[in-house]
Amino acid sequence: MAGSSLLALIDDIATILDDVSLMTKTATKKTAGVLGDDLALNAQQVTGVKPARELPVVWAVAKGSLLNKAILVPAALAISFFVPWLVTPLLMLGGAFLCFEGFEKLVHKFLHRQEDEAHKSELHEALKNPDVDMKALEKEKIKGAIRTDFILSAEIIAITLGTVTDQSIGMQFLVLTVVAIMITVGVYGLVAGIVKLDDGGLYLSQRDSEVSQKIGRGILWLAPYMMKTLSILGTIAMFLVGGGILTHGLPPIYDAIHHFAEGFGGVGLAEALIPTLANGLFGVVAGAVLVAVVTPLQKLWAARSA
Repeated sequence: MAGSSLLALIDDIATILDDVSLMTKTATKKTAGVLGDDLALNAQQVTGVKPARELPVVWAVAKGSLLNKAILVPAALAISFFVPWLVTPLLMLGGAFLCFEGFEKLVHKFLHRQEDEAHKSELHEALKNPDVDMKALEKEKIKGAIRTDFILSAEIIAITLGTVTDQSIGMQFLVLTVVAIMITVGVYGLVAGIVKLDDGGLYLSQRDSEVSQKIGRGILWLAPYMMKTLSILGTIAMFLVGGGILTHGLPPIYDAIHHFAEGFGGVGLAEALIPTLANGLFGVVAGAVLVAVVTPLQKLWAARSA
């Protein structure tokens, strides 16, 4: 009897873990846009820090990220338990923010390129100045990265919560916790690898082996392009994920997209791609509208606060 009870318990635990694993995969796929942006933004945050301090800075931000999620996960569970009707509006708000942020990045890239170059030049000149307080600069970068992480983590937790709202509160806690830990470890592990990639390339390029030297030079050539690629992919994913969240919350638009896709019933690839592309296009349009509305309000607020 005890043996069968133990087996039943083990089977129940295995089933729960399997369910958590399945829902975690679903949640992680839906948060792809935020993850790409999170990775690119946090890797950019530590640029300008001395090489010997890069990993300590990444570790400090990672600890801040865990603290952010330790606040956000209980808050999300409280919302799910006490005001579950608020989950969908929060999810829509998160989707809208993704689209807004994605389009704002496009606007900034094409209309404020000179400002970005000037900022980079100022940063490099400041780093050459021996009077610059590097500890203060480092602390400022860490605080900025943790603030950025809080916003992106809130989006990730909201999107994840939206995938498990029909589950028990215990299951929601498990999935949110697993996703929070996986994302923190995964993102900051990759950030650490990216910021030290050029050091690895330099080390290999100075080895005696000709093969090592070629690999090292290849890594040094690749490193700058990797960050640009991550940023581009992250922006695209923001529109796809954010647009998908918004269309799911607007049944007429969601139905129209899928009715149109069903017209290509004989072409499996087209039927699968059309909703995704339509979600992305809707995300771009939504982002453009939000930027057009919110940006003047931000400028007005800044002017009145000055």
